[in-house]
Amino acid sequence: MNPLNDPALVYLRAMLGTRLARLRDEEERSRGASAIEWAIITAILALIAITIGAIIQKKIQDKANSINTG
Repeated sequence: MNPLNDPALVYLRAMLGTRLARLRDEEERSRGASAIEWAIITAILALIAITIGAIIQKKIQDKANSINTG
């Protein structure tokens, strides 16, 4: 009995082989790079939106504080 022929290990080797083949595939790598690019673009757009929101909130707060209630 060879322990390397255990069905669980055979399955694990097959799964790892498939994943390694995917990693070596150029198309799969470019898809991963594309996902990273989209994540960076999304983060930048979110940062811009948060900044614009903070500026608008500050302007509204300043205007509200300048209103004379007396």
